Amino acid sequence: MPGSWSRTVKSCAGSESWFPEVHGRGDRCFATLTRMEILGTTLRICVDDLETSVAFYERLTGSPALRFERGGVSVAAVSCFLLMSGPAEEIEVLRKVTATIAVKDVDEAFAALTGVGAQVLAGPVPTPAGRNLIAVHPDGSVFEYVDRNPVRGG
Repeated sequence: MPGSWSRTVKSCAGSESWFPEVHGRGDRCFATLTRMEILGTTLRICVDDLETSVAFYERLTGSPALRFERGGVSVAAVSCFLLMSGPAEEIEVLRKVTATIAVKDVDEAFAALTGVGAQVLAGPVPTPAGRNLIAVHPDGSVFEYVDRNPVRGG
């Protein structure tokens, strides 16, 4: 379909791209980018009283909390909410991350992010559920990208 988005569009150099089929027509030629598949987002909430917050969000969503500890911070995932509580210095760092974005593959996200000018601050690194990375976008916003893939080579 002319002008539609396609995974097999060829760039000016003949490699695959994620631009519309008009890509490469005339005297315009765009750089080839890797596309990441976003599966969902999680809203990050730093709280003082984790138990009270977990009870509220469990009642609100009807979902039980999945709990774990990471770096001295207690975490409870309730539906699309990620509740975090811990030492002030750890929480202050966590507050800088806008949201957690679930992706199919963190390595693909790394390539896509760096390909469009984002700076990866940390990762990819293993997590209890897969891998993650932290990236700052050109506008200054910071996001965590996570997948559920096992750590490769180990």
